[in-house]
Amino acid sequence: MRKSFVAAVVASLLSVGVAAPAVAETPPNMLVIANRIDDIKTFDPAESFEFAGADVSRNVYQRLVNFDPMDLEAGYQPQLAESWEMSEDGRTLTFTMAEGHVFASGNPVTAKDAEFSLRRAVQLNKTPSFILTQFGFTPENVEETIVAPDDKTLVLTLDRPYAVSFVLNCLTATIGGIVDMETVMTNAEDGDMGNAWLRTNTAGSGPYKVVEWRPSESVLMDLNPNYAGETPAMERVIVQHIQESATQRLQLERGDVDVARNLSPEDIAGLDGVEGVKVVDELRGRLMYFAANQKKDLLADPGVIEALKLATDYEGMSGSFLRGQYTVHQAFLPRTFLGALGETPYSFDMEAAKAALAESDHPDCGPIKISVRDAQERLDIAQSLQNTWGQIGCEVELIVGTGAQTLDRYRSREHDVYLGSWGPDYPDPQTNAGTFAFNPDNSDAAGATGILAWRNAWHIPEMSKRTEAAVAENDTDTRREMYLDLQRDHQQVSPFGIMFQKIEQNAMGATVENFVAGGATTAVSYWVITK
Repeated sequence: MRKSFVAAVVASLLSVGVAAPAVAETPPNMLVIANRIDDIKTFDPAESFEFAGADVSRNVYQRLVNFDPMDLEAGYQPQLAESWEMSEDGRTLTFTMAEGHVFASGNPVTAKDAEFSLRRAVQLNKTPSFILTQFGFTPENVEETIVAPDDKTLVLTLDRPYAVSFVLNCLTATIGGIVDMETVMTNAEDGDMGNAWLRTNTAGSGPYKVVEWRPSESVLMDLNPNYAGETPAMERVIVQHIQESATQRLQLERGDVDVARNLSPEDIAGLDGVEGVKVVDELRGRLMYFAANQKKDLLADPGVIEALKLATDYEGMSGSFLRGQYTVHQAFLPRTFLGALGETPYSFDMEAAKAALAESDHPDCGPIKISVRDAQERLDIAQSLQNTWGQIGCEVELIVGTGAQTLDRYRSREHDVYLGSWGPDYPDPQTNAGTFAFNPDNSDAAGATGILAWRNAWHIPEMSKRTEAAVAENDTDTRREMYLDLQRDHQQVSPFGIMFQKIEQNAMGATVENFVAGGATTAVSYWVITK
């Protein structure tokens, strides 16, 4: 967003009675955030699948169930649905809608809107549709499987029994946002069910509504006058696209923005001792890992994989160039997820690494190519691996490319070792178990590019069965133990070297309170913020 636009917005607020500050600062009822938002492609919850877009959706659209930003550890809570009940056979989930929710248009929220929204998401078949279609919903059957018999009741008929927690966790994802059926269909064109209109407009019942979006520049949100909850203290939210960390830091120090979300470790360190500024750390769900293609004889050797894991300097990296922004984590479920495993069986041990390699079938190690995106933190990690793996005798070459080039190579199973990150698609353990520990068809023809085990040609029929069993288990304690056992085995035998979990460091004015970026489970919540 251009500075002139911010100034214009501030001026408009001053004109309606907000006193002008003596020094640079934002008005008390307006939140200004510096963030990288050039990934936003659409506001349509049936299509949005990017980080910055999820932030907007979280504040504009409500779901049947959702997370309380002030108690994320409590898990999903009632929102547009006041209650739900699963049938004895585990296939029919019936929701009873809550009273009093109203869309920004003034239309009441009913079960018919929920029926329309979920059916629409399946029928449009956009990128995130798999979150719903994994339950057996298809464009051909949604009129029988997603049904609102009246304005208070919604019935979902699943293709087989699933853990209730799994279904409800999936419905908290962005695709679970409930849209205003009447408004959306009024703006539909050529049978698109309002998709083109919802890319740049919103029709939700959440605390805010989007009033202006300038791609790669800014998003402006105002209060939804019909919001059923407590009126937020921040009447207006402006998210300003600022790419450079140093510029975000400068604007925060000057008081031009309230929150800076993309500061480097160096700029975070530079704020130490700066009056009027604080830094809030929050553990997120993104994992940093390396993965070895099992099509390569060298990398299909368990002894070689063991050596590479032992020759990785986890603490050294997290304590230096990743300091404060990544913590050592070695299991496929992020901390705070149900069944997350905190055990870290691998540490930097060169002697053990050399011994493991010597006992393998490839003691000379041979050449290894690491595919890595041209992004500074990833390049730093790749160079560290190149150094330490080289110390045990491996000849390591870095294949650096754009994000698209690197992913294309990975998805086509043409890599040796891939270095990258993975973030959960929805806040249930299946979101990662179903990709790191599941591969029912390892053939090239399967083309299961969304399954990381498949991308690495890791054939695991027995582990896949265990993953399928865990997703159907309804007893929460039993389900937790199943994931813990799965991860312990995965750590020992998988071609994945999971290294770190992301810590998001958000810098903000000292008076900003209740800034919740979403933890490992959801996106940012503006409506609880005060200053």
